[in-house]
Amino acid sequence: MEQREHPKGFLDAGEPLLLRNMQRYVALDDAEKQCIRKAFKQIRVPRKTSILEQGRPCRYFYFVESGSLRAFHSNAKGKEATMMFAIQDWWITDMATFMERKPALISLESLEECLLFSVDLTTLEQLLQKLPKLERYFRILFQRAYVREQMRALDAISYTVEERYHRFLQKYPQIVEKVSQKQLASYLGVTPEFLSTVKKKSTS
Repeated sequence: MEQREHPKGFLDAGEPLLLRNMQRYVALDDAEKQCIRKAFKQIRVPRKTSILEQGRPCRYFYFVESGSLRAFHSNAKGKEATMMFAIQDWWITDMATFMERKPALISLESLEECLLFSVDLTTLEQLLQKLPKLERYFRILFQRAYVREQMRALDAISYTVEERYHRFLQKYPQIVEKVSQKQLASYLGVTPEFLSTVKKKSTS
């Protein structure tokens, strides 16, 4: 999907969630905020739109200002495995291929209409040179992402599917409302039919 920037001045209509997210971890003055505003493009993405296709170059790192997306991998037979979801106030990309400028291993698709901030690697690196304090912000961001993925791996070997389903409901109730049973089943690593059985057992 092409990156379409909003008309000039759009970003001045209030402080975006992106800046508020950053300011949870680092203090930013007006000049630094303006520098960040210039580095990021803001795009609107319709529902069920691909913003990254597996096998194509991964050029952008996205912040979800509003809406939700999912990341998934398709095997040679076309079977999809959902890797993660991203909702408002989260970041998402195919990080390994974004950093190495390689073809993506996953696809990214909007689950609903989204408002995103995007930045390419060159612009991001220039921004980090101008604002070294953002190195700390992204370090914290990546540490939290690492912990989240480690806990997900531990959940996969420590809990039953039913337990993992309930843990997901407790941790991410806002995601459950936005995804199909097929998408959630592929995230949990089971068939939709098996997940349906788990859900019926839970409500009986």
